[in-house]
Parts: sequence; C-alpha cells; structure tokens
Amino acid sequence: MQRKAEFPHRLNFDSVAMELIRQILDVILHLQTHLNDLLTNYGPWFYALLFAVIFCETGLVITPFLPGDSLLFAVGALAADAKSGLNIWVCAGAIAAAAFLGDNVNYWVGKLLGKTLVRRFPRLVKPEHLEKTHRFFEKYGPKTIVMARFVPIVRTFTPFVAGLGTMPYPRFIAMSLFATGLWVGLILPCGYFFGNLPFVKKHFELIVLGIIGVSLLPMVIEWWRSRSNTAK
Repeated sequence: MQRKAEFPHRLNFDSVAMELIRQILDVILHLQTHLNDLLTNYGPWFYALLFAVIFCETGLVITPFLPGDSLLFAVGALAADAKSGLNIWVCAGAIAAAAFLGDNVNYWVGKLLGKTLVRRFPRLVKPEHLEKTHRFFEKYGPKTIVMARFVPIVRTFTPFVAGLGTMPYPRFIAMSLFATGLWVGLILPCGYFFGNLPFVKKHFELIVLGIIGVSLLPMVIEWWRSRSNTAK
C-alpha cells in the first residue's frame, strides 16, 4: 500500500524534471530569440536578469544546468547589434560581478554546510559531480579554479568543493578574480565581434551547440580516461 501511495508522487516528480529539461533545451537551442524577447519585454531590467542567471549558474549547486559560455557569446552578439541598445560594458560588469559573487557564496556554502548538504540531499548535490571536481583538484591544484570556469557543471561545483576544505580562502579569492576576468574577457568579446557575421547568424544554434560541446570536452576526456583506467 505504501508503494502505491508513493508512485504518483514519483511519477509527478519525473514529469516535472522532464518538462524542466525540455524547457532548458528549448532555451539553449533558441537562445538568441529568448534573449531578444527578454530585452524587448524588460528593457534595462535585462541586466538584472543576466546577473541572476550567471549568479545562480555559478553560485548554486542545484542549478549547474543554466547556460554559461553560450549565454556570454549570445549576449555579446546581441550587444553588437546597435538596434538592441544593449551596453557591452554594463553586460560585462553584471556578468563579472555575478560570477565572482556566485563563486564566493558557493565557497562559503561548501565551507559551512557542504558536508550536511551532501549527506542529506544526494539527489540535489550529486556525489558523482563532486567526485569529478575532486579529480580536477587532484590533477590541477589551484589552477582548477581557472580551468573549471570554462567547463559547465564543474565550474558550479568547484567553489563548493573548495569550500569543503580543499583551498584556503585568500588563494581562492585570487584565483576566482583571475578566472572571472579571463572568462568574461574572452567569451563576451568573441560574441561581440563574431556573433553577427552572416555565417554565424545563419547557423547560430549550431554555433551555440558547438560552444557547449567544446566546453564539455574536458569532462568527456576525464570520464574516458577514468573509464579506461578502471577497465585496466
């Protein structure tokens, strides 16, 4: 009887999860269209929305699925269009502030509550994501903060793992500042200078998917190496 009572709840949870995944894929595949709609509907509040998305993607371990690299590229392309009225420097400031503050919030959540969250909510704070991030730290040390900034999912869990005790806070702050500046300074201008080229505009969805694929490549390589070592 207990299993029958729990089954609808589980089914409802899975349905919500599938709908969320569908919406995320829709946003990724039509990122430029959604950004144009947001800018049209919210005007100057667009900068606040941009800040919120980057902050959540960086600062909350439960939202690693939010767009990061692809969002920066798309925002840069949108800012290059004079008709949009979007200021590239305000975008850069909002993104950099959100990424840096998100890093710091995530670090202190990991430091103060990390072990409790991992133990009590394994479905939200997935141990396999933490394990992958731990391997990055073991292999690259403090450079992980910089490298992880360009790797989706890993960049969300890296500050959290650092807060669990892997890295002293002053060193974390220094590496986080450097990583944030590098991330914003490379990807946003790429979108600004190349996003409106005819070829890129025509195949924008494919370009976005390519950016995501390149970003995920380090994780795929690490997974393949780990699997190969296990097989041996």
